[in-house]
Amino acid sequence: MSHDYDAIRSSDGVIRRLRALHPSLIDLSTGRIERLLTALGRPQDRLPPVIHVAGTNGKGSTVAFLRAIAEAAGLRTHVLTSPHLVRFAERIRLAGELISDEALEGRIEEVEAANRGEPISFFEITTALAFHAFAQAPADLCIVEVGLGGRFDATNVFTAPAVTMITPVDYDHLEWLGPELSKIAWEKAGIIRPGRPVIVARQQEEALEVIEREALALSAPMTLMGRDFDVWEQRGRLAIQTADAFYDLPAPSLRGAHQFANAGLAVAAIRALGDVRIDEVALARGVASAVWPARFQRLDRGPLARTAGASDLWLDGAHNPHAAVALADACRSLSGRDGRPVTLVVGMLGRKDARGFFERLAPLAPRILTTSFSSPNATPPGDLAEAARAAGLAADVVDGVEAGVASAAGQSGLAPHIVMAGSLHFAGDVLGMSPETWPV
Repeated sequence: MSHDYDAIRSSDGVIRRLRALHPSLIDLSTGRIERLLTALGRPQDRLPPVIHVAGTNGKGSTVAFLRAIAEAAGLRTHVLTSPHLVRFAERIRLAGELISDEALEGRIEEVEAANRGEPISFFEITTALAFHAFAQAPADLCIVEVGLGGRFDATNVFTAPAVTMITPVDYDHLEWLGPELSKIAWEKAGIIRPGRPVIVARQQEEALEVIEREALALSAPMTLMGRDFDVWEQRGRLAIQTADAFYDLPAPSLRGAHQFANAGLAVAAIRALGDVRIDEVALARGVASAVWPARFQRLDRGPLARTAGASDLWLDGAHNPHAAVALADACRSLSGRDGRPVTLVVGMLGRKDARGFFERLAPLAPRILTTSFSSPNATPPGDLAEAARAAGLAADVVDGVEAGVASAAGQSGLAPHIVMAGSLHFAGDVLGMSPETWPV
């Protein structure tokens, strides 16, 4: 089936070219990507040590902490993430820098020549393009985020990654991975490799049983948060207790209580990597400096920030019930400091559990403004408002995010905290409104 799983940015020539040649067809298997990588000389086998990251929520933030820690230690780091928010180049970092237009053009031509016109999906050719580019640029570390699932994801082609990681597993992408949580966990656990360390976040019991069984079957040493190490906030700082060490680190730069767990998971993976160049100073600097757009990001520039006036403006990609719990905690923290209300401007894709999302936010009792955005698969704002009302929230429909921010900023009483959320595609539209807010 065709799908807009990765948002098209009409201004991005790379996207237009790749989409035209390679439609975004999600067909979970690794046969096509293995064929293409073989034709390219198996670049995935010529990379620096790889950290491979799967999970439902927190993958991107965890990758951001990993990258920041490695770069704080002076390591040149390749990174592959998805989806991009505004520009295709956000997906591929070569030794710390977004891939250049020139490098993209050259690598695309080489990858397409190797593919010889055979069927290939957009995400598969993007993955091959990244690995091909990585193999040609010297680096010390490679961090790869799974695109969808894990076991049959196009990134799952490493025979011996240095470390694998599984962030919290929850219900999402049920049409491809579910419907049972155990099935989703089985997909995520597919990145575990024989004898290679796997670092695992706290999990629901049903998911944990599957992950543990997979690790045991492959004799993969498993390090589990809450059992083999623990992470918590202590006097506003990040505390990490392992079997043989205690770390007192600065608070994570990314906002929200859940980011303490993501940062701690990244530290555990770095320890498993065993690179002596990454010392405690680098851990501290990395945790305190990570940047990951659209993950409870404060927007203090750009047209929407100016429209918000006296209100502060935030952007988050939360799009499922599990992420909504973290979003609610972050919003509660904002409101708890000054007593000002929270208003959410929400745009969401049609395949998401909108009512479950709003139910997690209901105890906070925010005002909800629903809108559409550029995806043809965006949920109609009226349907979103109905889902919010069914969860017990006051909800109104607005015509676009600009109108939503203006409505929130103009409401009577104390200036609210305005939070835009519901989809990474929606977040990308927001950031793409002005070069002032483009991710770099």
